[in-house]
Amino acid sequence: MPRTRSLAWSELKIGVLTIVAVTVAAVTVFTVMGSRGFFWQRYPLKTRFPNVAGLKAGSPVRVAGMEVGAVTAVVFSGDQVDVVFEVNQDVRPRVTTDSRAVLGQVSLLGLGAVDITASSTGTPVADNGYVPTGKTAAALADVTTQASEGIGELTGLIKDMRAGKGTAGRFMTDDKLFTELQQFVTAAGDVTKTIRSGRGTLGKLINDPKVADSLSASLANLQEMTRRINAGEGSLGKLVNDDAFSQSLTGATNNLRTLTDRLNRGEGTLGKLATDPALFNQLKSLTDRLDLLTKRLNDGEGSLGQFLKDKQLYENMNGAVTDMRSLIAEIKKDPKRYLNVRVSIF
Repeated sequence: MPRTRSLAWSELKIGVLTIVAVTVAAVTVFTVMGSRGFFWQRYPLKTRFPNVAGLKAGSPVRVAGMEVGAVTAVVFSGDQVDVVFEVNQDVRPRVTTDSRAVLGQVSLLGLGAVDITASSTGTPVADNGYVPTGKTAAALADVTTQASEGIGELTGLIKDMRAGKGTAGRFMTDDKLFTELQQFVTAAGDVTKTIRSGRGTLGKLINDPKVADSLSASLANLQEMTRRINAGEGSLGKLVNDDAFSQSLTGATNNLRTLTDRLNRGEGTLGKLATDPALFNQLKSLTDRLDLLTKRLNDGEGSLGQFLKDKQLYENMNGAVTDMRSLIAEIKKDPKRYLNVRVSIF
């Protein structure tokens, strides 16, 4: 009977030790896994990168910088690489179609990670769905490569400058260019001294208060003129502000355009003159005849030409007119002397 009790107590101690061991193991696993949670607390997702340098199974997955899961597989998908990972269920509302997955780094040694931006907008990505890929930040190797390229270009630039290439190279190696630059600086100094002494237009403008006052008065007049224009004063102000004046000007412009169109269409006398070659030819013929007539008159041809050119004919006609006037005057004085009318009846 005592032996039976001893066996029971031994079995009890084994059971207690087993329970304690399982508890310690569970705590240890939970501590090691940290915030990743147990497998039933996670769900799978995917993303796709053209290059996954430093990323492998077990690499952390972070949402807004917090580690919420781990990479489970990295496999090729054509020319790109699919990254399969699991994250905690509690971040499902924050991993949506508006989120972006990029390659991150755990340390400067190049250990990779998947960084996902949290987004409360969009639709949560379903199990085994693809999280959209964003622009990956430059890695340390990329920065090193760019720095090396920059140093190489800087070295080449220094070599070119030492060889006298380019403006900076010529400035460093060409004494003539340095002398010209020195002369330019000296000339600029002289100009500055001249301006400070009040000589020249710019010097007077800077040093003479009368010139400044005159300029200020001109600006004041310009402001006053602008104010009057804006107020609608004067012809220019009415033109800018008076709608009726503007409409009148527009009407005059339209009338002028209508008149021009009518002239171009050959309407009216002036339109026919501008567009009808027959009328133009007639006017030209008339002008030519008038020129010929004037020339013949000036040359003394014909009666009218002789009258204009022959002085003797003019004097004779003038004398005849004078005698006629004298005869008419005498007839008025003594009509019986010249007008004797006899009437005979047979």
